[in-house]
Amino acid sequence: MAIPTSRTHSAAEVAVDRTVCTGCGQCVAVCKDFCLRLENGKACPVTESLFGCLGCGHCMAVCPTGAVTVRGRTLGPEHLFALPPRGSAATYDSLFGLLLQRRSVREFLPAAVPGEQIERILDAARTAPMGLPPSDVNVLVLDSLDKNRAFARDFCEHLKTMRWLTAPWFLTLMRPFWGKANDGLFRHFVRPALAAFTEAMDAGTNIVTYDAPLLMYFYASPWADPADPLVAATLAMLAGEAQGLGTCMIGSIHPLIQWGGSAARFRQRYGIRGKSREGVVVLFGHPRIHYRAGIKRSFASVTRL
Repeated sequence: MAIPTSRTHSAAEVAVDRTVCTGCGQCVAVCKDFCLRLENGKACPVTESLFGCLGCGHCMAVCPTGAVTVRGRTLGPEHLFALPPRGSAATYDSLFGLLLQRRSVREFLPAAVPGEQIERILDAARTAPMGLPPSDVNVLVLDSLDKNRAFARDFCEHLKTMRWLTAPWFLTLMRPFWGKANDGLFRHFVRPALAAFTEAMDAGTNIVTYDAPLLMYFYASPWADPADPLVAATLAMLAGEAQGLGTCMIGSIHPLIQWGGSAARFRQRYGIRGKSREGVVVLFGHPRIHYRAGIKRSFASVTRL
């Protein structure tokens, strides 16, 4: 029995063709579930391992002779592909240049994002490392300004059912339980944001998702590592930037569609598969405004021991 996910509850199966195995031991070295060992100069699966094969595929990908195969947990030998030449990889300077030019864009031209660019964004996001394979990340894609605006309008209608969440009596009641930081967050961000979102939408202005021509919502199942959708969303954002699109991460939507009947109806309306511990919306589109300079950022701290 392997660690379960929403996609599988079973362990994968590892097989070794001993007729072509050279006994190099690389598969044994990379398997951190300890599914393999060397026996009489050949690799072989063990009967008991730490978790049961999770299907990461490392052993299969590292084997120089193709002796190792893994099947299960949505993985099989047909999913192997040849790595691109090392010379085709981005250099540090080119990657850092992309990171420096990125800014959060909220002003978009109405032109649609072509389908080929959307697929490239998704292809890049699929490469994201994950806490536990197979990936439990789900993606909602809204590929037009009209779909985006309908999503934002429905979200604002949902927010109107949650006004009690920022009522003075509720904040006073909750402060001893959730502490000073959360109290400050709700009083100084959540309360004014909810009011601004709904009032602007009623006036015909979308300051939730800014009428971007492409919206992607990354979220995961409750089985997943909470970081998984955020990592995938980050790669998607960079893939958009690399194609000349403006991008912006929106974190305010996800936590407000997790609890209650109105949230459940909203999720159902948009095919969102369920609640998720973490999630984020990424906006994409052709930028209407271009920045002439960047702004240096910093960490809260960097500790070297």
